[in-house]
Formats: sequence, C-alpha cells, structure tokens
Amino acid sequence: MEFKTRLRELRLEKEVSQTNIAKMLNMSKMAISHWESGNSEPSIEQLKLLARYFDVSIDYLVGFGD
Repeated sequence: MEFKTRLRELRLEKEVSQTNIAKMLNMSKMAISHWESGNSEPSIEQLKLLARYFDVSIDYLVGFGD
C-alpha cells in the first residue's frame, strides 16, 4: 500500500482531520492534502512524528514489506 493511502486510512481510523494532523506537525492543511493525493511526501522527521502519533512503524507507513 502506498504512503498516501496508508496515511488517509490511519487518519480516518483515528477520526482526525487533515487540519489536526497539520497542527501536530506545525504545517498547513494543504501539505497534508498533498501527501494524501500523492503530490508530495513527508520528510524523515515528519514520518517519525506520524509513526509515533499513529503508533505504527515507518515501514508500515510507507508500505514497506506489504
């Protein structure tokens, strides 16, 4: 599974908005939207924060080993 799909899936499961994720990462909602649409990807530091927030591994977030 691609990162964009995994992020959206995790976000919806946790019932948080793109705005909430953006605030947590000190970013704009548009940046999160771009990630979910596949137009851009997060930095390693942002991946670490997302993995910690969703309590998953970075490998899982990026679809490694699916």
